[in-house]
Amino acid sequence: MSSVLYDAQGPRAKRRNVLFTVVFLVALAALLWWVFSSLNDKGQLEWALWKPFFTGTEAWSTYIWPGLQNTLKAAALAVVIALPLGAVLGIARLSDHAWVRVPAAIIVEFFRSIPVLVLMIFGLALFAEYTNVSSDDRPLYAVVTGLVLYNASVLAEIVRAGILALPKGQAEGAMAIGLRKGQVMRLILLPQAVTAMLPAIVSQLVVILKDTALGGAILTFPELLASANTMSGYYGANVIASYTVVAVVYIALNFALTTFASWLERRLRRAKKSTGAVLRADDQPNAGAAV
Repeated sequence: MSSVLYDAQGPRAKRRNVLFTVVFLVALAALLWWVFSSLNDKGQLEWALWKPFFTGTEAWSTYIWPGLQNTLKAAALAVVIALPLGAVLGIARLSDHAWVRVPAAIIVEFFRSIPVLVLMIFGLALFAEYTNVSSDDRPLYAVVTGLVLYNASVLAEIVRAGILALPKGQAEGAMAIGLRKGQVMRLILLPQAVTAMLPAIVSQLVVILKDTALGGAILTFPELLASANTMSGYYGANVIASYTVVAVVYIALNFALTTFASWLERRLRRAKKSTGAVLRADDQPNAGAAV
């Protein structure tokens, strides 16, 4: 059966797709077997290297859980600050006033062009030289500062693109009934743009969560990835095991975040649909009355 989007596959196309699928699965199985064999030959699959993560709580309570708490703390602070700041900058870039639009554009383009790691290092130096923040808290402040400055700029572009993607008739119709520009943005444009922007926003939130690892690698921030380094040195040569466990934790966090975002997006889309019941003709009180 054909549709307006694609033509139905013929017998040759079906056989070719089956062949490609089989070849891919065989190649994938061979790759996995090669990885497994290499790790086994190097002794990385010995039970002694994985035992601390499955038979006791010391690895989790001493390293993984404190590192996870710091990761979530830095990511949560960055998200709470970057989301509203990005929304403000994105809306400011759409302003009719040049004195609002131009500075917002300069800020967004400037911080969006600088690597987030450079912003973190700059933040660490800034807090060390010009503030009274303790040396223990400086890495956290620097990581949050870098994440906020970079991701707020990216979120600003997401907000601006989401609003510009709406039909111009939405704003024109709202102004035609007497709404001011601020009311049009707050009541008409933003609620409609949120659903379209949600996948991109969630992708950026995942980036924020993962980029906290930069603070652990460079700024000695004790986050989840840094805990893997400390853990591998403490337990011995179980580097593969430590990083594998940390990778699984990151995957679980990001999967939970994207799952929640998908649920929220479906809920928002359902909320925009009409919930009124459709009555049959014989259910209406004046259905049989003559006109």
